[in-house]
Amino acid sequence: MALNPTTPRRAAIVGCGDVSVIHAEAIEAIEGIELVAVCDADPDQLEAAARDLGAAGYDDLGQMLAEARPDVVHVTTPHHQHVQATIDCLAAGVHVIQEKPLAHTIEEGERLVEAARTASAKVGICFQNRYNVSSEEARRIIDSGLLGEIRGAYASVVWSRTADYYLNRPWRGTFAESGGGLLINQAIHTLDLVQWLMGDVVAVDGHAATRKFADVIEVEDTAEALFTHASGAQTSFYATLTAPVHRPVEIEIYGDRGALAIRNGLTLTLEDGTVEVFPERQVASAGRTYWGVSHEILIRDFYARLEDPEPFWISPAEAMKPLHMLKTIYDQTHGK
Repeated sequence: MALNPTTPRRAAIVGCGDVSVIHAEAIEAIEGIELVAVCDADPDQLEAAARDLGAAGYDDLGQMLAEARPDVVHVTTPHHQHVQATIDCLAAGVHVIQEKPLAHTIEEGERLVEAARTASAKVGICFQNRYNVSSEEARRIIDSGLLGEIRGAYASVVWSRTADYYLNRPWRGTFAESGGGLLINQAIHTLDLVQWLMGDVVAVDGHAATRKFADVIEVEDTAEALFTHASGAQTSFYATLTAPVHRPVEIEIYGDRGALAIRNGLTLTLEDGTVEVFPERQVASAGRTYWGVSHEILIRDFYARLEDPEPFWISPAEAMKPLHMLKTIYDQTHGK
């Protein structure tokens, strides 16, 4: 469904940090959307964003909602500020596209799920990797039965970070503000794909550790887990930020008739020797390459569905699933 360029939707961005760049790019690229305002508590970030994006700048969300009158707000704040900003927008009848994670705690996540359940406006959570070619094709192939009975899966996120990554944004290294480390900030997209492709997770056995950055952060930089799905199949999972370079995210799914491998695209291998490759789309962006290529597609889809009566399909309730997975690992690690 195309947006109507004669009646543009008024958009605003709350939180002018790193990931806001990719939202601003999408707003500019999609016809029928006009960026009217940006909001941030940091005066330097606010001034730069307002200047670079040509939008009105606000340091107060309530004032922005009242004066700029956006139809949709993109919430791209640090994790601990997600929920209240989104709830404030919903209370004003404004639709929200919110960055992952849903929340930095389970309790805050549940508060947002309830607010969204009774709101007249829509909320979409940015698990944009569901829109990747590899993810969509994997879901289609699994649903078709081509792989036969699913036996299990393997997933990994092996990336690199430096101490400066945390020192430059101290909230990233704390449970109070980020809600965790690697799992909630980087690997959550892969956790979401694991449960979306393999089915609901009914049991978790995992552990998190800080192998490299213990003198800088209190959260984890490494984790491993075994997830059991409702079907009985299991996913073996490993993630770390201690590697010297970024490796591609990997998800391998094994059935009794063949296998899928997601790694910079999708490769399907069947027991009869058939091999089919689905390349991932490539796009240019000022954002980081490991954020994926599908932010704009998700955002475009969200705007196109605003008039639909049902909630957006990646809803707060849906986004609770990977949050529960990773928080269970934290609880098991810290003996809760």
